[in-house]
Amino acid sequence: MADCETEVLVVGAGQAGVAMSEHLGARGIPHLVLERDRIAERWRTGRWDSLVANGPAWHDRFPGLRFEDVDPDGFAAKDQIADYFVAYAEKIAAPIRCGVEVQRVRRNIGRPGFRVETSDGTIDARFVVAATGPFQTPVIPPIVPEDADVTQLHSSSYRNPRQLPEGAVLVVGAGSSGVQIADELQRSGRKVYLSVGPHDRPPRRYRGRDFCWWLGVLNKWDAAAPPRGAEHVTIAVSGAQGGRTVDFRALAAGGITLVGVTRAFDGGRMHFADDLRENIANGDAGYLALLDEADAYIARNGLDLPEEPQARALGPDPDCVADPIFELDLAEAGITTIIWATGFRSDYGWLQVDALDDNGRPRHSRGVSAEPGVYFLGLPWLSRRGSSFIWGVWHDAAYVAEHISIQRGYLAYAGDALDPHSPGAAASRLDRHPEPTVNPTGAA
Repeated sequence: MADCETEVLVVGAGQAGVAMSEHLGARGIPHLVLERDRIAERWRTGRWDSLVANGPAWHDRFPGLRFEDVDPDGFAAKDQIADYFVAYAEKIAAPIRCGVEVQRVRRNIGRPGFRVETSDGTIDARFVVAATGPFQTPVIPPIVPEDADVTQLHSSSYRNPRQLPEGAVLVVGAGSSGVQIADELQRSGRKVYLSVGPHDRPPRRYRGRDFCWWLGVLNKWDAAAPPRGAEHVTIAVSGAQGGRTVDFRALAAGGITLVGVTRAFDGGRMHFADDLRENIANGDAGYLALLDEADAYIARNGLDLPEEPQARALGPDPDCVADPIFELDLAEAGITTIIWATGFRSDYGWLQVDALDDNGRPRHSRGVSAEPGVYFLGLPWLSRRGSSFIWGVWHDAAYVAEHISIQRGYLAYAGDALDPHSPGAAASRLDRHPEPTVNPTGAA
């Protein structure tokens, strides 16, 4: 790729980058999408083998294309999702160049736009969209020393039970990833301990409707920010095994030992907080509250949906909750592996503009950054709760594309009072270069 210009450079060709390309293309805005690997690479190689989507296929998709090989109420496997985005990119003729890594973005001095250094040349861009998503650098808390006599890996490196050494496993983190991995390991015959922190666990289905539907009709997808005190609360929901409500009591009944938040390690012993019962109880309260809201919605709208009284039958606390473990000798418990399902942090070291705070986190409002001309897409809570889902990022991309379109109108102003919202105002003054075709193979 020789040095070139483009009006909008989109960094990343996952779900966010593909969505961004669709909306820019629909507005006739010249752009280029760069991807260092393949389209939707994280879905292929950054997940465990058995992962499926957390939302049903009728819901967790872009509006312009259905999953052809997945039942609408089913949950697409990770490779099906990756193939879906490759097909979508081809459908919209997205100008994606794979196998090109963006190394540095800097604002031009004395002229508009940005200078972008890549592994295959430099690009001048008027606008830059960081669509690399939130899953950049795996986070493993500095609790257990690297030289401890136990295998440690992040959930992003876990693939299947066969890759682990023989022995019991401690899974730290009980969001969607931790719960699914712990359940898979237990089903494979492993002894599993699961460290459970604060969480939200909605019903997978209730009265004939998936939780995605309930969050939609109850306007919960549109929440602009998490409730105070719940900023770091994970959502325990799963499409595995055909989609079932995450029930920690059922996991314990199946043989998984639940423990509280992992706090410290010394002398071969892991120490857990005395918060397990509280975390389970708070998760139950949120679950029951959603059932109450659903029942009220059904009554208010006169819907004929089947009653489901058994959904409220929680049962007694399992022994590991009633009499929790506060410390565990890993060797005595036979634990040979710790899997840290503890999330990620973003890495925008390549974005060398004034769009990040002192901790390297994006400063933005609905994806519009503090640095004019720079945008973010694909982040949790970018505009609302639904931003983390496939369909949510598509709608976020529409807002960002419209903002770019309006800005183009201002830049095109030449003293003749153009309306920045009009099509004429959006005409670009940049030279237009031929756009590359979609290249999902990773070849440069």
